[in-house]
Amino acid sequence: MARPVALRGPGARREPSANPPEVSAGTANSTKPDRVKRRKHLQSAGWCDAFSMADTLDSHILHALHVAPRAPFRLVGEVVGASEQTVARRFRAMRRAGTVRVVGLVNPAVHGLATSVVRISLRPDRLDALAEAVTRLPEVSFANITFGGSEIVCSLESPHDGRVSDVLRRLARFPGVLGVDARMMLHPYSPPGADWGHLGPSLPEEAVARLRERHPRPVPVGPPVEPRPEDAPLLAVLAEDGRASQATLAERTGWTPGRIARRIETLERAGTLFYDVDLVPERLGYPFSAALWLRTTPALLDETGTAVAALPRIVFAAATSGEQNLMAIAMCTDAADFYDFLSRSLARVPGITGYSVSVRLSTLKQAASLVHRGRLVAPAPAPAPRR
Repeated sequence: MARPVALRGPGARREPSANPPEVSAGTANSTKPDRVKRRKHLQSAGWCDAFSMADTLDSHILHALHVAPRAPFRLVGEVVGASEQTVARRFRAMRRAGTVRVVGLVNPAVHGLATSVVRISLRPDRLDALAEAVTRLPEVSFANITFGGSEIVCSLESPHDGRVSDVLRRLARFPGVLGVDARMMLHPYSPPGADWGHLGPSLPEEAVARLRERHPRPVPVGPPVEPRPEDAPLLAVLAEDGRASQATLAERTGWTPGRIARRIETLERAGTLFYDVDLVPERLGYPFSAALWLRTTPALLDETGTAVAALPRIVFAAATSGEQNLMAIAMCTDAADFYDFLSRSLARVPGITGYSVSVRLSTLKQAASLVHRGRLVAPAPAPAPRR
């Protein structure tokens, strides 16, 4: 699931203000003084420390990588209107700063796992200990603390063959946990990964179309297949850096560039390998995030879910089990922007009969990155998922 990202985890040196700072959404026409003012405002409130805000070119580069995660810098430069060298320099600077990580991930269905959205209610005095424990679990991703500090929301990969997940058992027994609510994700309304294209400034549609034409992503055919044992080094490198060069992949695998290209395409077409782009949305000017728990009727489930996923500010939406059968993640500039989204954009979607909101306080973990003091960092190597 995707996909709230990055405020700060426990142990941060400086806590953000209780209310998010009022900032305007970034647009392709925003001026440099506007960006400087927005950056200083976020820094003064403790939302992004001394890290720089992404400008329009950075945002366009990030959008291009969401569309085509392994596209060459030369092609990205063509669609964003910059040189190959400039794009490479900007991306590497953002990666070093912990703003972005492109990662290659194995579909959990390969190991007979299903993805669930888990809400853990707990005593606030046990928050730090549980937060640390949750982030260490390899089965957990997208872990967030909600406003008030009495709930952690995360994504969990677990078996769906009649066995109760060992992770759920352990979480339920953790000191201070008051309840665990797990909802199976039945159908995502977007490809794997968060749709950061809904956060401006984004690429023009014609640029996105050209990028997809020049560097198409294979469409998965059939159920995902299990990787071969010899794929392990390749997948390990891509999990660390989804944009690893052919030279790096060849060095780590001992394969020829041709074999590497063919194997990656085979795994992508099988639905075994997909890519996610972990981001810190504060750097794009979106420090306010919330999970929406929506209810609709079965007759309108697909129509409503598709419409919600297409809304500006929504970066992920999926149908789930449970009384509230839709969930979505919204990224906004502040509470006022979120209210405007609820009352104007979401209100126009037909079929929604009820909703509740979980406002994110801070993010602990992304798809494949921990969040430490506002930076994305790679987690320690984890064992392969249990079958």
